[in-house]
Amino acid sequence: MKKILIIACVLLINFSCNKKISQWENYNEEVEINTNKTNKNPKLRFKRIQSISNDKNNFIRGFENQISDFLEKRYETLKPYILEKSIPELQQSIIDKNFNYYELTLFYLTRIYLIEFDKANYLNSIISINKEVLNQAKLRDMEGNSDIYSIFGIPILLKDNIGFETLPTTAGAYSLRKNYTSNSFVTEQLIEQGALILGKTNLSEWANYFCSGCPNGYSALGGQTLNPYGRKIIDTGGSSSGSGVATTSNLASVSLGSETSGSILSPSSSNSLVGMKPTIGNVSRSGIIPISSTLDTAGPMTRNVIDNIIVYNAINGYDSDDTYSKKNEDINLSNIQNYKPTDIKLGYYKDYYENDEEYKSAIDFLKDNGINLIQIVPPKVNFNGFIKILDEDMRIDLKKYLSSYGNESLEVSDLQSIIDYNNLDSIERSPYGQGIFKKIIKDTMAKGEFLKLKSRLMSEGNKFYNTPLDKYDLDAVLSINYFQSSYAAAAHNPALSIPIGLRDNNEPVGLTIIGKSNSEQRLYEIGYFFENVFSGRIPPENSK
Repeated sequence: MKKILIIACVLLINFSCNKKISQWENYNEEVEINTNKTNKNPKLRFKRIQSISNDKNNFIRGFENQISDFLEKRYETLKPYILEKSIPELQQSIIDKNFNYYELTLFYLTRIYLIEFDKANYLNSIISINKEVLNQAKLRDMEGNSDIYSIFGIPILLKDNIGFETLPTTAGAYSLRKNYTSNSFVTEQLIEQGALILGKTNLSEWANYFCSGCPNGYSALGGQTLNPYGRKIIDTGGSSSGSGVATTSNLASVSLGSETSGSILSPSSSNSLVGMKPTIGNVSRSGIIPISSTLDTAGPMTRNVIDNIIVYNAINGYDSDDTYSKKNEDINLSNIQNYKPTDIKLGYYKDYYENDEEYKSAIDFLKDNGINLIQIVPPKVNFNGFIKILDEDMRIDLKKYLSSYGNESLEVSDLQSIIDYNNLDSIERSPYGQGIFKKIIKDTMAKGEFLKLKSRLMSEGNKFYNTPLDKYDLDAVLSINYFQSSYAAAAHNPALSIPIGLRDNNEPVGLTIIGKSNSEQRLYEIGYFFENVFSGRIPPENSK
């Protein structure tokens, strides 16, 4: 009988066979749901927290023994070497043989288990895990690396609208749960440079362009992403919610998000992270589930500026399959680290300065450090119709994606078929409805009118920033969080969010630096200087 039990344990890899590893079981969340019904923020009045469509136990299935041994022998020892450390620091520790890429990867898998399987502290930041990642880490150890500014061997999480052939690319949607597809262009770039794809992060379903008024960070497959600075109390931001929450919680070294209008800047600000929304065309969109071919981009989300640059340099580049793609230069790290902002001139907004304490504190700090700052008032522009860009592009672009990249076994092919599919079981597949999808189907625009709208909005977006930039000869303007992200989106301008501390309610805040197209080098120079003199990132309790 004992022999039979041992064989069963080996064959089934059952969690109960290992006393130190617990199995996740969904629980009755009715009390939590009812408590949040009175939240002042309507977007935090959740209808569901846990996913009923995705088995969380799959995250660590097959890794139980490694995690158990690691917890017993190495986890506590390695915490000071890994938690909150930058890529250069991690690479140097590996060169110094404090640990290796295998142990670094196993450290993050262990953190995912410790946090996401804790019913009092879980965050729903992950959708899936790469089952080959430990074997791939062993290969990186065999190959070796001497460049501390390299992505080589570094575990990275991808927002689950970015193609990775080992895992389904779902956008959080039940209808795409079996969408095994090819690598996106940026995923190929990361793998070619030795990065380890740890897994996929949760997101606002369909990149926050699906249901009307639904919470940031909810998806059918991932459940409700929760902010570690205040679970169920503070918004995660969206749509790259899981990338923000996982990265700030040290569940990976770095992550990729995607942005159409605020979807990197918002969760980066909400999770005390550095987030770069690049110039449209500097980072490929091929193989990423789209909202808008006019405005979409992928970008890095990290705990510090240097890591952000390393990831940006790994993913920027020309892609012949992307109509907006163009050749561009890597960020010069030497210039970043030796930057002296003696001649820098920045604009800041009068309204934010007068009404936001954290913004005012950051501006005053820069003034005290000798930065030339000019108070500006944003010019009035005609931005009516911005949402129509998203509507018209998504109708066309999503259909193209499903035709070109979608798995042939999918039961959906366009917006209408997705709506119909979800209607078969709306309780599981679309508990917040499908308001945005239905609006896109119903409210169409003639092609000629659409092209005129895009041209006007790009012109108005550029006017919004170029007027003060040119008038005062500014290097960049300083905004807050994801405010004004739609103008940057329409203008195709880059924007970099830098942490500037926490509000009284523990909510993180970000200073957002916005420049003209292709000014990433200057934005990183400003951001690196600011980060080093201001130290605005405050880790959540789970990472201290």
